[in-house]
Amino acid sequence: MPQFAWKGKTRGGAAQEGVLSADSKDSVIAMLRKQQIMVTAVTEKGKEIALPKFGGGVGQKEIAIFTRQFSVMIDAGLPLVQCLEILGTQQNNRTFQKVLFGVRQDVESGSTLADALRRHPKVFDDLFCNMIAAGEAGGILDTILQRLSDHIEKAVKLRASVRKAMIYPVAVITIAVGVIWVILTFVIPVFAALFQSLGGGSLLPLPTRIVIGLSHFFQRFSIVIAGGAVAGWMFGFRPYYNTDMGRRKIDGLLLKTPIVGILLRKIAVARFCRTLGTMISSGVPILDALDITGRTAGNKVVQDAIMQTRSSIEAGRTIAEPLKETKVFPPMVTQMISVGEQTGALDTMLAKIADFYDDEVDDAVAGLLTLLEPILISFLGVMIGGIVIAMYMPIFTLISIMP
Repeated sequence: MPQFAWKGKTRGGAAQEGVLSADSKDSVIAMLRKQQIMVTAVTEKGKEIALPKFGGGVGQKEIAIFTRQFSVMIDAGLPLVQCLEILGTQQNNRTFQKVLFGVRQDVESGSTLADALRRHPKVFDDLFCNMIAAGEAGGILDTILQRLSDHIEKAVKLRASVRKAMIYPVAVITIAVGVIWVILTFVIPVFAALFQSLGGGSLLPLPTRIVIGLSHFFQRFSIVIAGGAVAGWMFGFRPYYNTDMGRRKIDGLLLKTPIVGILLRKIAVARFCRTLGTMISSGVPILDALDITGRTAGNKVVQDAIMQTRSSIEAGRTIAEPLKETKVFPPMVTQMISVGEQTGALDTMLAKIADFYDDEVDDAVAGLLTLLEPILISFLGVMIGGIVIAMYMPIFTLISIMP
């Protein structure tokens, strides 16, 4: 029978640990529960050293699955502490498991669920915690959890669409750079030595001389170039982007980019409408909702527009007019928000806008991939084909002058 090392606390809060023989982890937990011990960790002996997940964090997909399961359990009438215990026990991610056990312990000690979640800001953000607080205050925690799960699942889907749009061009460009580097570093020097040995060094065409010059340059300075690029990213771009002015300028330039900017604007609108609509429908005050929505916008220009709108609402204005004045959001969005305000169905209107722009993002991603494919193929053909042609041109010249 396997042995399990366990850690826990008594009802009085005293830490306890030990080793038990049992058929499974659930059996250990059941045995300790009979002894009125709250289990915080159970590990099978011989399996204490487990490879952690890369990054050691909790992904949005895991949060989405947890929220959906949590909402189903609460809707079925299970006690809150029991739900957290079950969900924590079945987690494969050790970091998330530890967090859920901590939340369960805080709730069992008398804390509200929202306050317990706020003690883990790296896992549960302000949006999550404020909506849970609204659900607890209104006695509709099951409904709030369902809305949260829908919101997070759609956010995960939106993020996956963006990632899908980036994978193909990044992969092709990376492969192209790698192939060109190999050709210039290892293949071209062989041809250059061959041409030199045949006595045609002074008769090489201009394209060939350019390619050989690039080859010599990469051979000498490729490490310096790579090191400079990494250093520029680590000590130049990243520190600058982490400043308010840097983020504002770079994010503004990205929004003005011809094709990518349109996609980023649609993503920002979808995220804004989805987040704000979900929070308003859950009873979160409008000023708090805008504050959280702005901080989760993902773009400094959009965040500034939202915070400017929040300041205008504090001064007694509506939402639509200040949003329109920022010129960040499309006219259709501000007009539909205005209609939602006038009819008293702002949350419903925001949800419709978010659904529309989710579809727009999917279409934009598909169009971007369709456009990028021939462009990247042409780029590869021109670069690699040009190098090949430049290397073959001297061969015909040398043949013509050979006796």
